[in-house]
This record gives sequence, C-alpha cells and structure tokens, in this order.
Amino acid sequence: MENRKNRFQTEREGLSRRNVLELGALGLAAAMLPGAAFGKDKKLKVAAIFATPIEEPWDNQIHVALQKAEKELGIEYKWSEKVQTVDFSRVMREYAQGGYQLVLGDAFAAERESRRTAKQFPKTAFLFGSGAGPAEPNFGVFDNWIHEPAYLSGMIAGKMSKSGTIGAVAAMGIPEVNRLVNAFFAGAKEVNPNIKKKVAFIGSFFDPPKAKEAAVAQIDAGVDVIYAERFGVIEAAVDKKILAISNMSDQSSLGPDTVITGPVWDMYPTVEQAIKLVKAGVFTAQDYGDFSRMAKGGSHLAPYHKFDKTLPADVKELIEKKKAEILEGNFRVDVDENTPVSD
Repeated sequence: MENRKNRFQTEREGLSRRNVLELGALGLAAAMLPGAAFGKDKKLKVAAIFATPIEEPWDNQIHVALQKAEKELGIEYKWSEKVQTVDFSRVMREYAQGGYQLVLGDAFAAERESRRTAKQFPKTAFLFGSGAGPAEPNFGVFDNWIHEPAYLSGMIAGKMSKSGTIGAVAAMGIPEVNRLVNAFFAGAKEVNPNIKKKVAFIGSFFDPPKAKEAAVAQIDAGVDVIYAERFGVIEAAVDKKILAISNMSDQSSLGPDTVITGPVWDMYPTVEQAIKLVKAGVFTAQDYGDFSRMAKGGSHLAPYHKFDKTLPADVKELIEKKKAEILEGNFRVDVDENTPVSD
C-alpha cells in the first residue's frame, strides 16, 4: 500500500449506463460486458481483495458494505486480506477463474498489476480503490470522498477547543489523506479563525502504537481536540482525557467520554450500484467516487452518542445548518490535497 504515495491524477471517463444500453441495442457490445450472461436464478459471486488486515478502517468499511450486500442483495461473498503486492495479480486471477463476476478491493499498492490482470478477464467486473482513473473495458475505481463530514467535524473541534490548538494524526501526506485533514482544519478555521493546528504523519496505514505515540506528543504540546485519522489516536486521547474526532467508522465505543463524532464512510451505495450494474450486464469502467459523498448517502457524521446531551445547542444547530447547505448544494467543501503542516 505504500505506492499510494505515487497516486496520479487522470481524467474521469467511462461510458454511462445509457451509452451502454444504446450499444447493447445494436447487438454484440452488450454481450461482451461484465455480467452480461448473469442468470437471475443464480447468486452473484462477489470477492474482495484487501492489502491490510481487515480491521484497518479503510478496508473494513468496504468489507462491512459487502457483508450488508450479502444479507440484503443475496450475493455470495468471499474475501482475502493482507494480500501483498507480489500476490495481488495471482489472487485476482484466482477469483476471476473461480467464477466471481465482481471483484472489489484496494489497488493502491498494485495499480499497474491490477489493471493488466483485469484486461485478461474482460467478462469480470473489477472495482478498486485507486489513485488513478478507470481503465477500459472493465476496471472501475472509487475512493473515500468523506471530506464533507470531516469539515463538519472540524467545525465542532474548533468550537470545543479551549486551548485554541487542535491536532490530527494521519497515515501519510498523500491526496486522499490530505483532503480529509485539510477539510478538518478548514472547518475549525471557519468557526475560529485563530485556531492553531498540529499535524503528524506516521508513514503507515496501520500502526496503532506509532499513532498513539504521535498523539501523545501533540497532546503534551497543548492539543485538546484531536482528529484520529488512524487507529491508536483515540487510545491516547482517552488516556490523556481530551476530546477526539474519529474517522471512517463510528468509533464511539473506543472512548464514549472522548469521541464526540467523526466522518463515516458508507461504501454500501457504491457496492449496491456496482452489483446492480453487473446483474444487469451493463457494468463499465467508471469512477464511482461520487457515491461516497454525503448527497449520495456515502458519508455522514457519526452519532453524538453521550455528547448529544453535553454538546452545546448552538454548536449542534450550527452543524445542522452547514450540513443542510452541503446537501442542498449551497456550500461546497474545498478539496485541498496539499500536504498540511503544523502552525
């Protein structure tokens, strides 16, 4: 997964469903699409390939969404975790050859390998987390576009900080991490222009002890509200008795008296859309990123839980107002993918 550092921007392109259906009406084109021969009396076989342990939040949210699809959409689901880059293509081939019609996962560490392999199985639909664009004919992409609830979380942090210094401990300075951390600080700046920030990157996507150590250093330096972009940070916040903002999933259970809320990534809208298209035989190489946005139901703020009673009413009202502006399209959270630095 270290190759996430080498993400590159490409134009988002791909046939729309309407385009594909029009081609299908002509004849052979639709027959060549992934899932075109899928029978209604058969369960759709879906697999996932994860580079990290399944408990790592980013991959776990995909896993949770697929488990939900297994219950609600009747798919057959299987997954592989901790798949090294050298094994990625092999695992992809095994699933494709095993009759899995849709394969999802995390391809950041294996961009080239995964795309080359996908071309070898044009009748299998592949949908991967990626820093690049989709690749014809069957390689779709997605990412966790949860900067909107990260902004709302930052507004809460800015309001709740008494020291005037907030912090964030994150994986590494790459675009999909940077945009969350920057949105968090931007939200804090909106409600408190004088707020100071501290940022630390641990150089890993899953190293809780290192994340905790970085968080302790920030807290000792005056941070009293911290964004736990990685696992391990909340533990430090609990020990030091300061407030925390979680990330990716609802992590209140890790510190009920510490975790106020946090951006939640809901991959189910993305998964549901992909499954529908594969079943209909119209899956194409597209960027599914929009399905992670708040307006599509792909992200939201975690419940306040115990803080619902203690969070000031004016803060909750402020957040609800801004949330409505985002959902109605009257406010747009900037996507800033530059690496943030401490003040």
